[in-house]
Amino acid sequence: MSVTIRPATSDDVPRILQLVKELATYERAPHEVTVTEDEMRRDGFGPDPVYSCVVAESDGMVRGMALCYIRYSTWKGRCLYLEDLVVEEAWRGQGMGSLLFEAVIRQARDGEYASLVWQVLDWNEPALNFYKKYGAQLDPEWVNGKLTRQQMAAWAPRPEPTK
Repeated sequence: MSVTIRPATSDDVPRILQLVKELATYERAPHEVTVTEDEMRRDGFGPDPVYSCVVAESDGMVRGMALCYIRYSTWKGRCLYLEDLVVEEAWRGQGMGSLLFEAVIRQARDGEYASLVWQVLDWNEPALNFYKKYGAQLDPEWVNGKLTRQQMAAWAPRPEPTK
C-alpha cells in the first residue's frame, strides 16, 4: 500500500466532508453533521483559516484525514486540538491512521504547542486502544459542555448592568 500524507486543499473538501459523515454515522450521530462544503472551504481555505487538515491519499483517492485547530489554555498556552481523525472503513487497520496521527504529532511538536489534545468516545474501544499505543493520557474527569447555534439564537441575555 502506497500512502501519501499531504496538506489538504480546498479541492479535497467534498471528500473530507464525506469522511466526516462516515465518522458521524459510526459515532451514531449522522444527523449532527450540518456543516456545508462552502463553510468548510471558507473556514479552512479562505482568507482567515481556522483549521488545518492533512489527508492520506492512496490510489489517487483521499482515504483518511486529520483536522486540527489551535486552542488556547490559560494554564499551558497554545495547544493543538485534533478535532477528527478518520480513515475510510475499508482502509482501517493498515497503518494509515498512524501516519495521519504522527503527522499531527509532528505539527504540534514542530509548532512548539504545549500539548496535543482531542476527545474520544468512551465506548470507542478501537480508538481508545489506538491512542493508548502512543502512551496518551485519557482523562475521565472532564465533562463536555456546548451550546448549539439554535440555543444561542434563542438565548435571552440579561439587560446590561447600569452604571
